[in-house]
Amino acid sequence: MNIHSILKLTISMAIFGSIGFFTTQTGLPAVELVFVRCICATFFLGGLWFITGGKKTEVWNKSEIMKTVICGIFLVLNWVFLFKAFEVMSISIAISIYNLAPIFVLILGSVFLAEKMGIGAICATVICFFGSILIIGIDSFTSVSQFMNSGFIWALLSAICYALTMFTSKTIHGMSSYALTFIQTIVGIVMLLPFCDFAAFEGLTNTNWLYILGTGFIHTGFVYYLFFDSVRDLPTVIVSVLVFVDPVVAILLDAALLSFRPSLLQVLGIVLIFGSILYTVFSPEQTVKKIKTSSSQ
Repeated sequence: MNIHSILKLTISMAIFGSIGFFTTQTGLPAVELVFVRCICATFFLGGLWFITGGKKTEVWNKSEIMKTVICGIFLVLNWVFLFKAFEVMSISIAISIYNLAPIFVLILGSVFLAEKMGIGAICATVICFFGSILIIGIDSFTSVSQFMNSGFIWALLSAICYALTMFTSKTIHGMSSYALTFIQTIVGIVMLLPFCDFAAFEGLTNTNWLYILGTGFIHTGFVYYLFFDSVRDLPTVIVSVLVFVDPVVAILLDAALLSFRPSLLQVLGIVLIFGSILYTVFSPEQTVKKIKTSSSQ
């Protein structure tokens, strides 16, 4: 087991778990924050790509570039929707719904790749959705419009776009991780530039800018560097476990720094969501698929 890679992946997930707290301290709306994030990540990861010599050995393929652009669109939308969810709901609730993404990947696989969903996977999916309803505090809403404005839709859309990002990235094989991310963040800059309100940057404090640059260079640039540098050396099972460091850190920070106090039903919702996701990732049927995939490579 590569302990060095495990440590790097754990650190990257722990840092990423604090992005919700950083986001709330930036003073920027979602679109403008993601725009700055894309610029910072482009410079950081693009610089590493050139310094390490990866740019010189990159093999370009038109089909893979198009897939990367599509993947980039989903990735940027995922960030925008997640940050909009942070604006109107608790970080813990948004992150819990956001982590429904692996369930959506399973559904996409069954629809587009003819991968069969077992009874256990179907039950886990239903339980996840039930848990997501509990976690937003459905008992406190008195109208449909109040529910729609709760941030649930933003968080759900972020999870769907995250799943589409993962699903699309599975089809990209020949491009390096640095090239992949470089193109995606360039796509983000081009996408968001027409919608960016530069007046939002007026009146920001030095503290706001520290959190903004931290979100761009640390949570995107540095975290992605650690992630890509470690994930290729680790088994899928280890990666699947360590990514849960992210939501755990997010929920702990939300409770410690932002005074999030979940109700009993919300705690039950969190348990149902992550319990179902863990079952989906480590169920016997998924293990068999991984073994078959490994043996065929």
